[in-house]
Amino acid sequence: MVKLLNVLYVITDLETGGVPLHLLRLADYAKRQGLDVTVCCLAPPGPVSRMLTDAGIANTGLGARGPWDWRVLERLADQIRTVRPDVVHALLFHANLASRIACMLCGFPARRLICEIQTAEIERPWHLWVDRWTQRWCRAIVGNSPSVIEHLRSAGHIHPSRLHLIPGGIDPDVIAQAQPVGRRDMGIENDDPILLWVGRLDPVKGLDELIEAFGRVVQVRPCNLVLVGEGTYRRRVEHLIRRSGVENRIIMLGAQPHVPRLLQGADIFVFPSRTEGMPNALLEAMAAGLPCVATQVPGCRDVITDNIDGLLTTPGNVAHLADAVARLLDDKDLSHRLGQSALSRVRREFRLQQCLQSYLELYAMEEGKRQ
Repeated sequence: MVKLLNVLYVITDLETGGVPLHLLRLADYAKRQGLDVTVCCLAPPGPVSRMLTDAGIANTGLGARGPWDWRVLERLADQIRTVRPDVVHALLFHANLASRIACMLCGFPARRLICEIQTAEIERPWHLWVDRWTQRWCRAIVGNSPSVIEHLRSAGHIHPSRLHLIPGGIDPDVIAQAQPVGRRDMGIENDDPILLWVGRLDPVKGLDELIEAFGRVVQVRPCNLVLVGEGTYRRRVEHLIRRSGVENRIIMLGAQPHVPRLLQGADIFVFPSRTEGMPNALLEAMAAGLPCVATQVPGCRDVITDNIDGLLTTPGNVAHLADAVARLLDDKDLSHRLGQSALSRVRREFRLQQCLQSYLELYAMEEGKRQ
């Protein structure tokens, strides 16, 4: 492998979420492998900024006031001039676009810029249009699942030579070693089964359908729903819970630092997203041996085969979602079989070490072309 001295990571923000936490793991691994690592976010510093600092990773926030604060482009160009990286690795749409423009502003070669997209975009199709017309301004575009790669190729018209698949991964041993959170620590006073959802409170996560489906299930099969995460959709979710008629059965825990412990304390994981990329929350639930119900959408269908290592439902179909959850509550043998199969698949196909090492190999490939 070619020895790299310096990698600059650029991300839209460092709020708590799947991609910033993915970046934290990647930057920490790269640093431990001897690379000089710097992280830069377009927005002001966020909670993950503190985690990076605690890990000894230099990071800065450029203070963008919104997605159209174009002044951040010159600040990012200055950062690239200062750091003088061998490779710039950008993650998320706004960081990708800003990095492409900033690299041109400061004369940084496009062949040393790697961009990454971690979801099959359906809500903002204009993102794909922009990616299509600016793809020449970077060397490679990383996707984290086969569905994301295919979406970028077919819907985004990204040239196949620029697309690079690096499947997501987790450390299943961390999940396996976690001690379960007690029911009372979750705010639950009964002995009924616990359904768990973990993620960012966002319209694309299908929380409307989840709460409605739970309301149907709980009427005939007593259970509890625990929601873990924060986001801009919180007020809407709170409103839906109040209207559900089963408010006393739904617990919102907000963002939590010890998700593996919550997974170990749950009975079923429910994940009704409208689109994904490679959902870490779902992989972690599978690593906990939980029977999972997810939607047949990009990302979820890359990690779950229906009725083999989980159940897949039609996105947006409340009745289908409720039926799948009820089926797991009623059939303990099925739940156990799906949970064990999910655990085996994660250990076999989605290990964090393999994922992170693939990035370093990609960096070395790009650096080798520069030599």
